[in-house]
Amino acid sequence: MRALLADLGDPQLAYPAIHVGGTNGKSTTTRMTEALLTDAGLSVGAYLSPHVRGWSERIRIGNEEADFEAALEGVRPQAVALGATQFEALTAAALLAFANARVDVAVVEAGLGGRHDATNVLQSRVVVLTNVALDHMEVLGETREAIAAEKLAVVRPGSTVVLAEPEWQLLATENGAATVVLTAASNLALALAAAEAFLGVPVGAGSAAAVDLPGRLERRSERPLEIWDGAHNLAGVAYLLARVPDRDYVLVSSILEDKRPELMLEALSVLGRTLVATESSNTRSLPAGELGIRAERYFDHVETVVDPAEARRRALALAGPDGAVLVSGSLYLLSDLSGLR
Repeated sequence: MRALLADLGDPQLAYPAIHVGGTNGKSTTTRMTEALLTDAGLSVGAYLSPHVRGWSERIRIGNEEADFEAALEGVRPQAVALGATQFEALTAAALLAFANARVDVAVVEAGLGGRHDATNVLQSRVVVLTNVALDHMEVLGETREAIAAEKLAVVRPGSTVVLAEPEWQLLATENGAATVVLTAASNLALALAAAEAFLGVPVGAGSAAAVDLPGRLERRSERPLEIWDGAHNLAGVAYLLARVPDRDYVLVSSILEDKRPELMLEALSVLGRTLVATESSNTRSLPAGELGIRAERYFDHVETVVDPAEARRRALALAGPDGAVLVSGSLYLLSDLSGLR
């Protein structure tokens, strides 16, 4: 990644950054921070992953989606020559696009962890850690403490670290943070603290309160009630359970093999007695048949439909016009279904 950026003229050095890491809530916190800084009159670049409706969601400049294809073309020859991964190329494209646009600040969401992530090249004045839960344990470690250490390895000496979980305060300081800000465990509270730390003045919620990302408690229709939520790990399901309307749902679910599927299925089962098991196009997706077998101990009725679009149609039929459908378990599933009505 550093070699690729060097070939591009080290665009990441052209602006300060706010680096957003954590297990869940990173994209929403990134978008809310972007909105707050835009409200303050700054030109802002924002980088998010993964996407739901389209690749262009990932790179934003001036509070709107950038020209994604043009951004990629700007790095393609160098990325191909170095054998860069897809995520490395995407990250470099965003960082170069921000430099070309002369942004005042970039708000960048980490991909996986922090220490070895492609985004760990920034001149970050502020680092946000949204939360720490057991996820990607095969890469980041078996405990929350180990995972937090990987995520906070992006802290730069003298920076400000924004936390919602006070147990990581000492770790942030040991990594070089000059200031640690503790705030409430909500995306908006984290974004407000990050923006205030960067600007040095208090800010109001402004347009951040209206930020609405696809696939996050997204109501697709009211009759039948259809909600899409990309809860992709146990902590994400817990967040969903506390906020989804109280109904008896027909669930459509695809879960990645490394996300502790049985625990997620058990948690989701409190929302409804019927599950339509499917699979996303991601290579780590648990096969629909295997997911269905594992779900049988938690649901009264389980059907297996491999194609996500067919699975959704089947769930809508089972729910009927007055019922409720919840599509969840993976952002990759929602991406496969994007564009459908």
